[in-house]
Amino acid sequence: MIVFDLKCAQHHVFEVWFADSGACESQIASGEVQCPVCGDAKIEKAPMAPNLPAGTGRGRGHKSTGGSLQPSNSRVSAAPPAVAAHVEPPTPEQMGEAIKTLRKMREVVEKNFDHVGDRFPEEARKIHHGEVERRNIYGDATREEAEELSEEGIEISQMPWLPRHDS
Repeated sequence: MIVFDLKCAQHHVFEVWFADSGACESQIASGEVQCPVCGDAKIEKAPMAPNLPAGTGRGRGHKSTGGSLQPSNSRVSAAPPAVAAHVEPPTPEQMGEAIKTLRKMREVVEKNFDHVGDRFPEEARKIHHGEVERRNIYGDATREEAEELSEEGIEISQMPWLPRHDS
């Protein structure tokens, strides 16, 4: 099983599990996947970025006790199918809390992870293959690079990257 972050034409981002990358592509192409927020069937994969740890860690140079962005050989054994459901839009208060949480997540990542920029795919592979010391990383990858990493069994995840403050 593999998880992808998908995005509808209205820019709602949501997570869906598939058997593999091919199943994701075919289900999107056939219109089987719909946005759970608005029901839109015009879906594409969202850009990918690293997973966030379950715990906040203790900064660089320390092992995190939670999850990490280190590539993993583990695979998820089961997952729910892609299902569309009508969901009420969030309230302004809920959106404010979501934005606050996303900014806090960014702060945690910037404090506890090494930014590798567009070298993310290369660095993730090196870590996965044991060529360099395991460490938490974040950076940029194209959709194609993210798919290649996933197909190689290197788990990554996309994270919305909000500005630090509203302008």
